[in-house]
Parts: sequence; structure tokens; C-alpha cells
Amino acid sequence: MEYVTLGRSGLVVSRLCLGTMTFGREADEAASLAMVDGFMDAGGTFVDTADVYGRGVSEEITGRAIAGRRDQVVLATKVRFAMGEGRNDLGLSRRHVVAACEASLRRLGTDWIDLYQVHMWDALTPIEETLAALSDLVRQGKIRYIGASNFAGWHLMGAELAAAQHGFERFVSLQPQYSLVERRLEHEIGPAAQALGLGLIPWAPLAQGMLTGKYERSGPAAGTRIAEASSEAVETWERRDLERNWRIVDAVREIAARAGRTPSQVAINWLLTRPGVAAPIVGARRLEQLEDNLGAVGWRLAPEQVARLDAASAPEPVHPYDFIAEGQRRLRPGAP
Repeated sequence: MEYVTLGRSGLVVSRLCLGTMTFGREADEAASLAMVDGFMDAGGTFVDTADVYGRGVSEEITGRAIAGRRDQVVLATKVRFAMGEGRNDLGLSRRHVVAACEASLRRLGTDWIDLYQVHMWDALTPIEETLAALSDLVRQGKIRYIGASNFAGWHLMGAELAAAQHGFERFVSLQPQYSLVERRLEHEIGPAAQALGLGLIPWAPLAQGMLTGKYERSGPAAGTRIAEASSEAVETWERRDLERNWRIVDAVREIAARAGRTPSQVAINWLLTRPGVAAPIVGARRLEQLEDNLGAVGWRLAPEQVARLDAASAPEPVHPYDFIAEGQRRLRPGAP
């Protein structure tokens, strides 16, 4: 395993983060405990969950999995989505953030959370209110660091400005969707995170299985997550079945075959070459899938392989970012 500090903080995490969204859902408790053991045996230290995963079930299983070895784990969880039927049982208000943190601590069986992340922007709550509540929890010793997930670039900048003005805790990380298939954050969210020194913790690094090499143009295999997704899901087969994505898959498969690696390992290793990426989140239904993902570290893609993957997956130019980039090239040749 390899290790890195998380963003501008001094917190050291493993270069892969174990995601536990499957715990208690696609993976029963026995399988979940086995995955935590396998991850930690391989040197993994960074474990990510959320209160909303299974309405607390994932946190409960995660807490039991690390019992007796809490000091060996950098434990992350999240707050934002509904955990009850009440009007204040969701969001990023002080009331919900404090109550949710207390509930997560109980479910996880721990006195502190290493990284407490807001799961998504809340347009109804002033960011100052959220940051004040999080800062109080840090001072109380209940959380150590704070992070964001699913924020736009302007959300990140607004949070940074509020923190600077009021002396609140600053985010040290961002958990965005990021993969060879989904690179649109590179237009603005990624650069904003880099400017603020945030460590990226990408979720869905395998694009819901698209980059594992197990899908064919004829359709997803029965039993896979994307095959079972409802039409209302964020990611569906129709949204993945694009010619650009198949070009990416073809490149990943070819490079994997030549490198003696699996497609999943190539796709995750590519993410480790991206600016600001600290630890992609690897989740699994079975221990064998996790073991495959763990093989993504300890080696490096060759520069020409990275270049081919970059070219195959290049996001479509979008205004004004393409206009700005072209203007920069014309006015200041040689500038990045």
C-alpha cells in the first residue's frame, strides 16, 4: 500500500479508500467484515461510510468491523440526506448536523470521526451555519477534520471565503464523482479544489462497473449494479452506452492486457496520476472484487499509456473553459 497526506492537512491516509456503501445491502455482514479485514491486511487505513447508507446499517457494520483497532483506521462518514421523516431530519442545518454526528458516533461505536463530510450542498442552509456547527464539533473533539462531497466549484469557494471571514474550520477534502468516463469536474470543480489545497477522494472510479471490462456493447450482464438500476437512477445503462465510453473501455482493455493488469486496476491507477487525487474509493460486493482493486497500487502506468487514456477520455470542450484555454494559449504561448 502507498500513503499520502490528505489535501493541505497533515492527516496520512492510504492511497485507496475502502467504500462501505455495499455493507448490509449487496454484501452481508460476514462479507463486509471480511472485506475490512482484507483491506487492512493489505495496509489500507482509510475507510469511508455515510449515515444514509442503509439508513445507518453501513455505519453499524463498519463500527463492528474496526472494533478493537480503531486507532489503525482513518474513519470518514457523511451527513446531509434524510435519516427520518421529520422536516429537520435532513440537510445541513446546525440542528441536523449536530444530531446526525451524535447518531453516527453511536452507530460507529467510537468517540471521534476523523473526517466528517457534508454529503451534498444544501441550498436552504447558509454555509456559515453549517461551518459553525462543524467547527463546534471539532472543538468538542467529536470530529478531527471536515470535508465536502458533491459540491460545485463556487460552493467550495464560498465555503472557503466564509471560513476565512469567520475563523471557521476549512474543508481539507472533496469527494466527487471522477473516473475515465466522468471527467467533467476538470472544467472547474477540480481546479477549484486544487487552488484550495483539497485532497480529492473520487467516488465511482470504475463508473458503476463500466471500466471493469465486464460489460459488452450488447448490454450489461445480469446481476450487475447498472443492469439492476431503475430508470430514475443517477447512472443507467442508457447513460453509459455511448460510443465515447466504449472507446475508453477498448483502450483500458488493451492497456490492461499488455501490462498484465486487470481493467479495474488500470482505470484506478490512471486516477492516481491525476492532480490532487489522494485516494479513490474502492467499494465491492465480494472480497475477490476488493482484492482485484487493491492491485491498482504499487506500480505506475507508463507515460504513453497515460497519454492514450487521457486522449480517449478527454471531456467535451465546454464554454467558457475552452474559450479561456484558447485565449491563454494565444496570449501567453507556453503557459499551462
